[in-house]
Amino acid sequence: MSYTIALNFEDGVTRFIGCNDGETVLDAAYRQRVNLPMDCSDGVCGTCKGHCEQGAFDLGDEYLDEALSDEEAAEGQVLTCQMVPSSDCVIQVPVASRLCKTEVGKVEGTVVSVEPLSEDSIELAIDLEDGAELTFLPGQYIHIDVPGSGEHRSYSFSSRPGDSRVTFLIRNVPNGLMSGYLTDRAAPGERLALTGPMGSFYLREITRPVLMLAGGTGLAPFLSMLEQLAQQQEEGQGSEPPVHLIYGVNKDDHLVKTDVLDAFVERLENFTYSTVVVDEGSQNPRKGYVTHHMDAEVLHDGDVDVYLCGPPPMVDAVLRHFDEQGIEPRSFHYEKFTPNQAPGEAA
Repeated sequence: MSYTIALNFEDGVTRFIGCNDGETVLDAAYRQRVNLPMDCSDGVCGTCKGHCEQGAFDLGDEYLDEALSDEEAAEGQVLTCQMVPSSDCVIQVPVASRLCKTEVGKVEGTVVSVEPLSEDSIELAIDLEDGAELTFLPGQYIHIDVPGSGEHRSYSFSSRPGDSRVTFLIRNVPNGLMSGYLTDRAAPGERLALTGPMGSFYLREITRPVLMLAGGTGLAPFLSMLEQLAQQQEEGQGSEPPVHLIYGVNKDDHLVKTDVLDAFVERLENFTYSTVVVDEGSQNPRKGYVTHHMDAEVLHDGDVDVYLCGPPPMVDAVLRHFDEQGIEPRSFHYEKFTPNQAPGEAA
């Protein structure tokens, strides 16, 4: 049996390795040429310490308290030289990837389709080259090279991990580099280079209610997360605590993929969503901003994990709202993008 271990480095790079049954994470990493920090490999020095955010494992009892205290272990800190996984795991490694002599993955794919969804959003679908492996955590993003420019733009996946066809929701920015390419020159069959995955915005294990807040094409990572949850549920892993998504846009016709969200309502137990439109002339029953519609029933008195992806004003408004209302979610994860980036790109 083998487990998949996601190593998230502090520079945003994620590297996936396979760990055999009974093998330590450190040994598995070195076997796959990822030199995780290490001095002793015997649980004595603490140099290989990281934080396990998700997954089951055994640390044994052969390490010293000076290397890992009981308090640290209770908080999810691990020694990779002693950690033997018994499931897939996600580990935060507190050093840059280059110091571990590894780098972000690179793959190529071909354009399948470029579909305008509204005046301000485009869906890009790419088929990965035969045999290409592109594993990511739902919510993460990737760099996509813009042909002929020598530059790249970064977008969150809207497809689920493991699919050979990856999709992205891309904001149609006037005079934007990627927008111009997609609207003027992109054609099916054209080759694109992708570098990633990256980012610390991804779905953690769900143990309590979840509130997802999407602004515009910041919806993309949530489509990936919901697809992952639906797949897990369909594989018989049980129903989850309630998940509610609030999806905010500026105009009625900026609402996209609501048919997909409707399908998730049918596929996922305990999933609900609502839409909010800023335009005062909107026909939507909920007008204004996302912060106007975060009712008590979706905040669960703070016993909630909040995920937020949107432009900086939206992120700042939510942070300010929580502060003013005295709300402190159990966990809060967010991704915001600047004006010269596309929604879903890490700031």
